[in-house]
Amino acid sequence: MSTPNVRLANEAWEVFFRAQATLALEFERDGDWGDLLPREYGVLYALSGAPEGLRMCDLRDDVLLTQAGISRLVTRLETRGLVERSEDPDDARAQRIRLTPRGADEQRRRGHAHARHVATAMSRALDPAQLETLATLSRALLAGSPGTAERTRS
Repeated sequence: MSTPNVRLANEAWEVFFRAQATLALEFERDGDWGDLLPREYGVLYALSGAPEGLRMCDLRDDVLLTQAGISRLVTRLETRGLVERSEDPDDARAQRIRLTPRGADEQRRRGHAHARHVATAMSRALDPAQLETLATLSRALLAGSPGTAERTRS
């Protein structure tokens, strides 16, 4: 592997980070979240791809929150009837969190609006070939991250 170009790598990181943070703020500010917070929607979205539910640690890694943060967030969603806890058949010490039918409905409704918003925002400045390149580059960054490799192994 060649010696990294420190200036170029840092410049690329800075602009990538600013673009992501700017879009995330736009989605939070202008999104159609109803009575959900964007992070709450993130939990519903993560659970929508896991019909058997997710363990708290897997959910925490998916939505990038601390253990305390994800515990409080799941409790709020559970109180509102959007998620439920059940025993983990693979580990008696753990619980799985899964969407309730109401939570699945809420995720779909908010998800459709969010997907349209993301498509509009991403397509303002990028054509389809550039979007594909961005997706490819982002996958490469994730694949090269030690944190991602550790999560996919466990």
